[in-house]
Amino acid sequence: MDLEQVRKYCLSLPHVTERVQWGNDLLFCIGEKMFAVAGLDAKYPTKLSFKCTPEKFAELIEREGIIPAPYVARYHWVALEDLDALNKKELQGLLKNAYQLVHDKLPLKVRKKLGTA
Repeated sequence: MDLEQVRKYCLSLPHVTERVQWGNDLLFCIGEKMFAVAGLDAKYPTKLSFKCTPEKFAELIEREGIIPAPYVARYHWVALEDLDALNKKELQGLLKNAYQLVHDKLPLKVRKKLGTA
């Protein structure tokens, strides 16, 4: 997948918003909480980061081209050094899971506002 395909997929999920933050990072959020971050600057060593379960984190960082995400690895975020480190179907599944993990941790008040409680 390329960045535009990642963007289209993330924005297809219910109630997802995007914003640029920290200069060159494109954040994908649910209820104002980020679940994936794409590096827009080609000089960045990582292209896409996202949240995952502790088990999936341990599995993914063993694979070529996937590392613990700088600054947020302690929260079980991984970073892809290349968008081709995962095939399209697997990446979409992991992004959907990241979205769900963050959604499920949102306060009840926020989930009610989104209509997902």
